[in-house]
Amino acid sequence: MNKGNIPLWIAGAVLLYIGWIAFDMLRPTSGGGVGSRTSISAVRAAKVPVLVEFYADWCGPCKVIGPMVEELAKELKGQAVVIRINVDEDPSLSREHGVRGIPTFIAFKSGRETGREVGGIPKERMRQLLGL
Repeated sequence: MNKGNIPLWIAGAVLLYIGWIAFDMLRPTSGGGVGSRTSISAVRAAKVPVLVEFYADWCGPCKVIGPMVEELAKELKGQAVVIRINVDEDPSLSREHGVRGIPTFIAFKSGRETGREVGGIPKERMRQLLGL
């Protein structure tokens, strides 16, 4: 190897490294649970208030309030959107939204967070978070 070619080898290695990083960043990632990424993008586009519950199947309080959340979703059909996201199936999404305990309820209006509650809350408090 000629000493005059060392800068070319270094430049080539740097370009290869940058290309590898760019390729890795552009590669699609696997989503979490059933359409959770799609659900969150729907939050940003929704014209009605949105309530997102972050939960886990093993969580006792989540099991207790799960039926209430699903019942609320049926009651508010057309007035609001209620989404449940399993933190075990999409941990990056829960980290992205700063979820540290479950269940966590986050209310959104026009794509912006308007309220947050951690823990099992009554259905009336869920309605209050939504502004209904």
